[in-house]
Amino acid sequence: MAASQSASVSTKSVSQLDPVWSRVRDEAEVIAHDEPALAGFLFATVINQTRLEDAIAHRLAQRLSSPDVDASLLLTTFDSVLEDVPHLGELFRSDMIAVIDRDPACHRFVDPLLYFKGFHAVQAHRFAHELYKAGRKDFAYYLQSQSSRVFSIDIHPGASVGRGIFVDHGHAIVVGETARIGDDVSMLHGVTLGGTGKDNEDRHPKIADGVLIGAGAKILGNIRVGECARVAAGSVVLEDVPAKKTVAGVPARIVGEAGCNEPSRTMNHMLQQAIAGEGI
Repeated sequence: MAASQSASVSTKSVSQLDPVWSRVRDEAEVIAHDEPALAGFLFATVINQTRLEDAIAHRLAQRLSSPDVDASLLLTTFDSVLEDVPHLGELFRSDMIAVIDRDPACHRFVDPLLYFKGFHAVQAHRFAHELYKAGRKDFAYYLQSQSSRVFSIDIHPGASVGRGIFVDHGHAIVVGETARIGDDVSMLHGVTLGGTGKDNEDRHPKIADGVLIGAGAKILGNIRVGECARVAAGSVVLEDVPAKKTVAGVPARIVGEAGCNEPSRTMNHMLQQAIAGEGI
């Protein structure tokens, strides 16, 4: 088989088996052509990589490196995690698809990989969480510290985070050690999933699947936010939130239904009463 035919078959196979990675590579090649000044960056980060997992590991290693721990050491560590926990690749893809699905400002699959610090912080946490579970807590804490410094997003490596997570305008977000975040959750900047007091046990919120958390919301204590609930921007939540309800205020109270079955996907923050002109 000629080399060109072999390359064509290989590219077709990648596209069929991993359409997300195929899209990322295709988009990176277009950028490299249109912006020659970025070609070196695109080739190193995407085009010369074999898998999406490798591209994400490379991008994070570059962003989280420091004079204390250089990019090559970080990349070696990330590669070892991926070898031990190969299903992380599925989570990377779920998060990338979540960004495309929910962010109207995101028009290409490659954008989260290259530019979005909310996406970067979540993937950095996934590596830190696996290291933390494996007993490598100091390396996990290093990643948490660097991620907080670089991305302004501080997620304790002990926190559990599901798949399909979207962090919009990621900035000033704090997630505590015993917090649990379910699948298909969306949150905006300024969100805190924090504890209360100095209890060393289970002290942070549990966010169920499909929840939408608005900008600046503070959810405090070992409480549960039920499936497909909405927490309005600026709210302070101190008690459990029932499934499919909207809470708002300080302290937060129930102000209505969530308005749809998947608020984390529709990203609609409007209160139905306000839309109808009835107030809250």
